[in-house]
Amino acid sequence: MELVIFQLARAEYVQTFKRRRVGKTDYHRRRGLVVGKRPVFVLRVTNKYVYGQIFQLSPNGDLTLCSVSSKELLKSYAWKGSCKNLPAAYLAGYLLGKKAVAKNISEAVVYTGVNRFVHGSRIASAICGAKDAGLSLAVDKEALPKGDRINGGHIAAFAKKLEVEDVDAYERIFSRAKAAGLDLSDYPKHFEEVKGALSRISSE
Repeated sequence: MELVIFQLARAEYVQTFKRRRVGKTDYHRRRGLVVGKRPVFVLRVTNKYVYGQIFQLSPNGDLTLCSVSSKELLKSYAWKGSCKNLPAAYLAGYLLGKKAVAKNISEAVVYTGVNRFVHGSRIASAICGAKDAGLSLAVDKEALPKGDRINGGHIAAFAKKLEVEDVDAYERIFSRAKAAGLDLSDYPKHFEEVKGALSRISSE
């Protein structure tokens, strides 16, 4: 009886970079950005704050040209609202744009890493703020949130409705803003006041 031996082909394992495995860096897109040599506009939203940075990419490492955290809005510009919502994202982007312009950075490329860009999101709101501050970013206008969402008008309307329908939820959601002395019905007005303070920034 003839003995037939089957030899299994060994599967070749291809090592991937750690930052790609954990979903932090798209190296295919990054290569194009490095070759393009333009500054890169990067945003990150956490459970507490919005962070933004402008990098100059290179094969040998990235140089941070300027950065911002929405925490700065609390400490330096008397912001009383949330530091992670659409208005805070816009103001953080606006502040980052002002810092960039002060350093003679006129344009940048938006980079979201491996994350999908969502129309009307907090990242889109921050991009809108940076553009309004004078930084040129190639983003479709239709992808940016509308004015009543940027200035917190939708938050004021929701707070007014919730105060009538569910007082406990109202107190829980807006406790920090109320403790800071913010009248929720004045959210858009407060937003414009802080934006006005940011607009007077000429240099950092």
